[in-house]
Amino acid sequence: MKTKKVVVGAIAATMLSLSVCSLMPAAAAGETVQINAGTTTVKAGETFSVDVSLADIPSSGIQAIDFAVAYDSSVLTITSVDAGALVTKIPQSADASASLSDLYESSINSKEGTINLIWSTAADDSSYWLKGDGVFCTIKGTVSSSAQNGTKSALSIKPIDRETYSGSKQVNGKIGCGYESNGKPVKLDVKVTDGAVNIGSNPTTQPPTNIVKGDTNCDGKVELADAILIMQSLANPDKYGLKGSDTKHLTDQGKANGDVDKDTEGLTSNDALKIQKYLLHMITEL
Repeated sequence: MKTKKVVVGAIAATMLSLSVCSLMPAAAAGETVQINAGTTTVKAGETFSVDVSLADIPSSGIQAIDFAVAYDSSVLTITSVDAGALVTKIPQSADASASLSDLYESSINSKEGTINLIWSTAADDSSYWLKGDGVFCTIKGTVSSSAQNGTKSALSIKPIDRETYSGSKQVNGKIGCGYESNGKPVKLDVKVTDGAVNIGSNPTTQPPTNIVKGDTNCDGKVELADAILIMQSLANPDKYGLKGSDTKHLTDQGKANGDVDKDTEGLTSNDALKIQKYLLHMITEL
């Protein structure tokens, strides 16, 4: 398999991303991957953290994916875009293509207000591909001190702004996501849910009472299922979020119970991690 590189912003990533995600023709897989950006509420001048998650990845896995997150750089300053658990759980040291460049790459263009993201591997072994649901990356930053209360600063998921391939003179119009099968690219459909950073205090509703720290699913005890529900609500909010379709979706009380990491506001992957540390007796209280 070829392991040439394609530029994403100022970063070199594998040519595989183009061959799988952009060039035509591509076989239609008939499956849809969900890309969901989270939403948080913080005050002007404060820091924020928002997860971008993938869900409904088919059993075949994803060999390459690239997309961008657009934001208003007059309101938000992005300080880092860290790989999430969905990415870091893959043992890169065993993947020979990782020696060519990092499998996960991100670049921040503060002038244009975009974050370009790519993950790709040249490994034929699908055990090194992205599989399952989870956090793809975590965007961290700071809200402008002059931002007005009530402002909703969008985090919009979109295709990367580039040529479909070098010299094509055609602007890429689709998010790249797929894999190679028998030497041919298989393109996966993508559905996106945009996120936002809301400026100001949380809505003045009556907060939940009788907080049971860590009991996200409100069953009266703290267990691994509570951490799992947090990750599910982040990865697939349409199903497991506050207004999710699943009967065991997150509730307002569960959200309050699960918000155990006070370094960030709202539920994040850090809350799930802290609950797991508590269950493993690495910390003594939540």
